[in-house]
Amino acid sequence: MAGSSSGIVAGLTVAAVATVGFLAYQASATVPPGLGNSAHASASPAAVATSKAQRDKKNPAALPAGSGKGERVVYSVDDDRVWLVAENNKVNRTFKVTPGTVDPATGSYAVTSRSNAITGTDGTPIQHVVRFTNADNVAIGFSAAVSGTTDAPDPTTKSGGIRESIEDGAAMWEFATIGQSIVVIR
Repeated sequence: MAGSSSGIVAGLTVAAVATVGFLAYQASATVPPGLGNSAHASASPAAVATSKAQRDKKNPAALPAGSGKGERVVYSVDDDRVWLVAENNKVNRTFKVTPGTVDPATGSYAVTSRSNAITGTDGTPIQHVVRFTNADNVAIGFSAAVSGTTDAPDPTTKSGGIRESIEDGAAMWEFATIGQSIVVIR
C-alpha cells in the first residue's frame, strides 16, 4: 500500500507540473508584442516631438496634436495632464496629475502591470496602480492615494508615482488594462 500511495503522489506532482508548464506557455503566447520589455517601445516622431508651443493656447485641456491615434492614454510631463482617448480619437476624460520625482522618457509604452492596492515607494497607501515603464530603477505608473491627497512627493526620494485624484484613478483603472497604449509627450 505504501508503494501505491507514493505512486499517486508522484503522478499528481507530474500532472501539476505539466499543468503549470502548459499555463505558463499559454500566458507567454498571448502577451502582446513588446509588453514584457522594461524599455519603451519605439515611438513615432510626431508623438515625441509634440511640444507645449504646439498646444491649443485657448484650450489647454485639448488633446495635443501629434499624440498618436486610436485608443490610448496620453500623458504630458510638461503639463502634468492625462487624456483618456477612445478609438475614434475622442477624449473620454482629461485631468491634472501630480508627478513623482522621476519622469518617464517621451515615447510609446504599454501597460505592463496593475495593482489594486499597495504601498507606494514613499510609504503612502495607494490604489488603482497602472504601471507602464521603469526609469532610473524606479517603476513609473499612475495611482491614487487612498487618502485622496495629491500632494507633491518628497523631492529627496525617487518616486515614479503619477498621482491622480480618487475619481481619476478609478477612471484610469477602468480604461488602462494590461497592454493599453500609453503615449508620453512633453
